[in-house]
Amino acid sequence: MNGRRRWTAIIEREGSGYVALCPELDVASQGDTVEEARQNLTEALELFFEFADPSEIAERLGGEVFVTSVEVMMGG
Repeated sequence: MNGRRRWTAIIEREGSGYVALCPELDVASQGDTVEEARQNLTEALELFFEFADPSEIAERLGGEVFVTSVEVMMGG
């Protein structure tokens, strides 16, 4: 797989830092700020594509990921 492609990044606060996840590939990273977590995830994805076995990449790309929202009643 060559060229650039846009991936989903979900970033949430965890403790005093942030965790970033790319759900399409199940690759995660972290950082002290949102931007640092985003940059670290970008680096983790680049390393994944550089060093992962092609069969591992194909396996992770096999599923579909849908990002949406749901509305749920809370409490009684």
